Amino acid sequence: MILAAGLGTRLKPFTDMHPKALAEINNKTLLQHNIEYLLRFDIDEIIVNVHHFAEQVVDKINKNNGWGAKITISNETDLLLETGGGLKKASWFFENEKIPFVLLNVDILTDFDLKHIIDFHNVQNNLATLFVSSRETSRYFLFDENFVLSGWKNSKTQETKITRNVKNLKKMAFNGLHVISPKIFSLIKQEGKFSIVDTYLDLSKTEIIKGYNDDKCKIIDVGKPDSIAMAEKLFI
Repeated sequence: MILAAGLGTRLKPFTDMHPKALAEINNKTLLQHNIEYLLRFDIDEIIVNVHHFAEQVVDKINKNNGWGAKITISNETDLLLETGGGLKKASWFFENEKIPFVLLNVDILTDFDLKHIIDFHNVQNNLATLFVSSRETSRYFLFDENFVLSGWKNSKTQETKITRNVKNLKKMAFNGLHVISPKIFSLIKQEGKFSIVDTYLDLSKTEIIKGYNDDKCKIIDVGKPDSIAMAEKLFI
């Protein structure tokens, strides 16, 4: 699943008239970049959620025949549901699946080898595995020495949420890419509009959610106009 419904306020003025998913990096939209990224790992059935200028996203997908993937739309035009609510609304797409699925933010570009985290997830049998790195950010997931999710911290406000009674927590930046077991849908308690972060923190009290660290790959959050120029140098 590609999360493409956000308002993209950091990308104004482009997003005053367009969805952030259609911002271009070297003549390819962010959406196309990420669909082609998933295709490289033989993931060709993808659901994309839409809200802001939804018709533009749908039109672009249709005109390009999904860039070779089978694309399903999860329509959030009536209400933007955020990351957790958007995933829950699309749960029907995964209801008959027994294998884990990938969840990816549309404004993240990376050359990370997706097979590594999928293999790790399967061996560990985690509820979810989160792609993380040691880069600086304002909000961090907190992990124990075994990379089990144990909390969250906002470094600007110092707000901290600890979900497991462990010591020596390590803070890691989340990179907007997850591998998730479909059984998560039977465990999500939140309704309507909510963040997947809140879901992970709730479930980490009883379930194993782990981080997967890779600081060697290229990755960029294309959330601001100045990051577009940087992304064009990294992803030619």
